Amino acid sequence: MRANIESWLHRQWTKRGAMAIALSPLSLVFLCIAKNRRMRTVPTRLPVPVVVVGNIYVGGTGKTPVTIALVRELIRRGYRPGVVSRGFGRKEDGAQLVKPTSPAQKVGDEPLLIAKETGVPVAVARDRVEAAMLLLDKYPDCNLIISDDGLQHYGLARDVELAVVGARGLGNGWVLPAGPLREPPSRLDEVDAIVLNATEDSFDSRTPRFAATAVLGKARSLDGERVLDLDEIAASGKKVFAAAGIAAPGRFFAMLRAHDIEAQTEELGDHFDFHTNPFKEREEDIILITGKDAVKCRQRPEIFADKRVYFVEYLVDIDPYLVDLIEHKLKEKAIENGH
Repeated sequence: MRANIESWLHRQWTKRGAMAIALSPLSLVFLCIAKNRRMRTVPTRLPVPVVVVGNIYVGGTGKTPVTIALVRELIRRGYRPGVVSRGFGRKEDGAQLVKPTSPAQKVGDEPLLIAKETGVPVAVARDRVEAAMLLLDKYPDCNLIISDDGLQHYGLARDVELAVVGARGLGNGWVLPAGPLREPPSRLDEVDAIVLNATEDSFDSRTPRFAATAVLGKARSLDGERVLDLDEIAASGKKVFAAAGIAAPGRFFAMLRAHDIEAQTEELGDHFDFHTNPFKEREEDIILITGKDAVKCRQRPEIFADKRVYFVEYLVDIDPYLVDLIEHKLKEKAIENGH
């Protein structure tokens, strides 16, 4: 039901139809409140530089895979980054460190995925400054903070801003609730770079743009003991079921079809919690899920014990010139701040 509602909403937000027009007065109210809150916020500067990876679209745009790729590249270039995030779905507001074994409901699925995939320190809190201070206290050798999904969290001063534009582009270009945007498209003119992640949408902005390219890797069992090649799955003749609790599941399914895997599919809804087992009644031989779903499925004994379940690696490459730009901006800011 939730997945159907989400899909319906995003379809409505692709056009300026009757619903959007009816809600447009509320969008003006939303815009005024957001602008006022931003003007009244006094940002807190951390003792280390901050790079924000965010978006202006309310749904997922692939920020987390981009963050993971960026963290890996910065490590290769000699940085010691840590990551802070809100942790979608958390019940607590206070700061908490994220370990690869942390319960997903306590820290959020995306921070848990980042911690598992990168091995860097990760902290979550509604207040990103609080999360960053905890992280720096526990890991004083960290010399760079990456904020995952923090573009609108103006309480945290930032040195570099990246806006990720995903498969849905900018929708109808209007802010909530008449459209899907947290801020107007003009916000993209203020960021340091735009990362285009699987989008063919066109929009005006003078900001430099860089592409993020993604491919599917191997399919791995939840316990890590078994690995399958996607092309081998396609040639095996086995029945396949694919499910995704992400913002744009259609892209995952399309990428599987590109490997000639004709699977029965199910959209679970973004951040699906797996409190109920969607695979229990399935009769397929192989079940394919995303890495974001896998961090939660591992913590559900019934699903973890299902030998049919494999998560598919999602590998993102970011333009090295984007990382060059980030390094250049960080050096510029360091000079401005007298470091």
